[in-house]
Amino acid sequence: MKQVRAFLDLIKFEHTIFALPFAYLGMVLAAGGLPTLHQFIWITVAMAAARTFGMSMNRLADRHIDARNPRTASRPIQSGKISVWTVVIGTLISILILAFAAWQLNPLTLLLLPGALVFLAGYAYTKRFTWLSHFILGFTDGLAPIGAWAGVRGSVFTAQDLPAWLLLFAVTFWIGGFDLIYACQDTEFDRTEHLHSTPARWGNAVALRLAQISHAITVALLAGTGIVMGLGLIFWIGLAIVTALLIYEHSLVKPNDLSKINVAFFNVNGYISITIFVATLAAILM
Repeated sequence: MKQVRAFLDLIKFEHTIFALPFAYLGMVLAAGGLPTLHQFIWITVAMAAARTFGMSMNRLADRHIDARNPRTASRPIQSGKISVWTVVIGTLISILILAFAAWQLNPLTLLLLPGALVFLAGYAYTKRFTWLSHFILGFTDGLAPIGAWAGVRGSVFTAQDLPAWLLLFAVTFWIGGFDLIYACQDTEFDRTEHLHSTPARWGNAVALRLAQISHAITVALLAGTGIVMGLGLIFWIGLAIVTALLIYEHSLVKPNDLSKINVAFFNVNGYISITIFVATLAAILM
């Protein structure tokens, strides 16, 4: 049980809250309301397993880098609370659960699974060669709503599937934007290690400005989703709240003052994902 707790701490399982509401957003939009219980259960299982796999691979890929970074040197692998082999076993189990969940949904989700695994396993390595790693992470998380859409409708490549693609890129820029903010903590370390983060290449001020632009694009894409789906007033109220939360998030962080970054990263983003999901569900049901 200690190893299980250490594993959950390693992958920050509680942070699934960031992406799960967007998976549910794709689910309820695809269903035009509430999905079947079968769909809800297996989309939830798939989402949790996918994030577990992605985070486990991230921790394994970065274990030597994290050991040299003062900010991350106390993580479970680095502190000896959990062994590498335990993480490997957890990673393999999560793949099996994800594959079974995809099989339970429909043939398309199973067909799309290998591509999703490439991004889930590979995004951690991208910061070794490109400053676009933040948005590759965002795209990987953006697979959650389009995957949930596919799990309900069994299609993603028709004209009627446009909202799923809008959600994919909304999440891409949302996650990419706040990963830019989070990466500002490691600017000097990334330069020392020759890692290709945006703050390391151009500095915190440029990274934070790019994060603002990314989140403006997020709002525009969510607005496009609302227009295409014909969502009502409650959705637009929710989007207005999300916009205000994003503005507040950016007000907390300055290029030379990152003291409130945990509030911006962990608290505000949780509120954002829950708000847009609840507003969308309410708009559909009402």
